[in-house]
Amino acid sequence: MLDLYKLSIFVQVAEQGSFSRAAEHLYITQSGVSQHIQELEASLGVRLFLRERRGVTPTASGHLLLDYATTILSLASEAEQVVADLAHSDQTHLNIGATPGVSTYLLPEWLDQFQRSYPDLSVSVQTATTEHVAHELAHDHLNLGFVEGEFDESRYAELAYVKLQDVEQVIVVGHTHRWRDYESVQLAELHAQALVVRQAQSQTRAWLDQLFQQHGIQPRIVAELDNLELIKRMVMRGQCFAIMPAYAVRHEQERGLLHVIPVRDSPMQRTLKLVWKHSSSRSPVVRAFLRIVHKQFPHTHLPPY
Repeated sequence: MLDLYKLSIFVQVAEQGSFSRAAEHLYITQSGVSQHIQELEASLGVRLFLRERRGVTPTASGHLLLDYATTILSLASEAEQVVADLAHSDQTHLNIGATPGVSTYLLPEWLDQFQRSYPDLSVSVQTATTEHVAHELAHDHLNLGFVEGEFDESRYAELAYVKLQDVEQVIVVGHTHRWRDYESVQLAELHAQALVVRQAQSQTRAWLDQLFQQHGIQPRIVAELDNLELIKRMVMRGQCFAIMPAYAVRHEQERGLLHVIPVRDSPMQRTLKLVWKHSSSRSPVVRAFLRIVHKQFPHTHLPPY
């Protein structure tokens, strides 16, 4: 296992380009620096520096290790800071708002990781429409929000958001539906077909209505439901279809309970977003949860934590 102290010495040598200058910076002897580098090279089985008259330069292996060492030491420093902040903070609770799909199918895994990493912290989750989550964030009733719908940015100018990922929307049917053996459908085939949808005030419904209007089709709405599990159960048992996030039906698809059908001529996607209030302070507990989120979406630029 890599020794953090030796890594810090290695980084100093690489940055200073000299064992002697690194020793001065670290307040240790030059022979001590040399010994630590030799031990690090021996443990890795590679040479990390080219020794020259005017100093040292990293080898190819040294450059590679430098990238990792910088990241490792930065994370170690952050971890120390988070632990110290949490130890001296009187806030140990986090309030999260999420739209139904995110709350039911994505958040549980993140919350489990959060609880395992920070067992002394607690979380409350409020499942609501995008509009309600935005309202609660704006009025400081929530710390963070996870939504797939759009909110009125002019109305909620105090809110900021970052896109986490695009979410594929798929058609799902049960075993008795005539499309059960279809590999794909065209969007026009949805016209006049029995459809189960979310309630009218949801952003999911607004998105669907706009999609249908743009393509000049009008499915026959047979039920408006505010619960995704209820929608799935109705689809399993009946002759209707639904349009849902791919992640929400993955379990049923794997078990053969629902048949998932892509739309071949007009791929359907929505965007999962993390939302927060500009002016709200990011407490240690918020920053701790953002670290969990960053592990799920490592290529996303999250708000500073």
